[in-house]
Amino acid sequence: MTPVLHIGNRNYSSWSLRPWLCLRWAGIAFEESHVELDQPGYGEGGIAAVRAVSPSGRVPALQLGQTTIWDSLAIAEWAAEQAGPGVLWPRDPTARAVARAVTCEMHAGFEALRRDLPMNIRRRCAEQDWAPEARRDIARLDAIWSDLRSTHGRGGSFLFGARSIADAFFTPVATRMRTYSVSLSPAAQHYRDTLLADPAFREWEVAALAEWRRPFSRAPIDTLYV
Repeated sequence: MTPVLHIGNRNYSSWSLRPWLCLRWAGIAFEESHVELDQPGYGEGGIAAVRAVSPSGRVPALQLGQTTIWDSLAIAEWAAEQAGPGVLWPRDPTARAVARAVTCEMHAGFEALRRDLPMNIRRRCAEQDWAPEARRDIARLDAIWSDLRSTHGRGGSFLFGARSIADAFFTPVATRMRTYSVSLSPAAQHYRDTLLADPAFREWEVAALAEWRRPFSRAPIDTLYV
């Protein structure tokens, strides 16, 4: 049976983008099911259409026959196991451990960056006087990107040379850096541009730009920094 990936609005749903990229990069055939997020229950795991396909009430969720995987990192790990060694994680055990560490840091952290710079692929805003905690998150992000490109990036344009789950998890953040005109070091900016030029991401972006354009009503995503 073909897996079905349930995703939210492409323009806003950073968590949906991450496993979608992993499945595409792994060459796994899958179907998509789109759920509108701008409806009652948003932000509380209470959208009825999402609860129908995800036990957590949140997307993404990957349906594998009678089994559902409802976490982005779990879906990415499933894709890595299907693809085999060296496709979505580095082959070297040490590099692989570091890749998992930064992926988990992105998965669980950067709360201020998520709060103050929500993903909005369509928008372009001037750089702001970010709150101190958001600035710390941006500085940490720049350090991760710059350091890993220097220490592990030989042999390719991504953090560990070839594309990995780590790159998929940082791609939504790359869109935020562009949306909000965030100043980055040269190495981090080059990596951001690498992620945004990836063919699979470009496919997602084109589809996001083609979505029905109306302001998101249940969060100020489209009215921040106007």
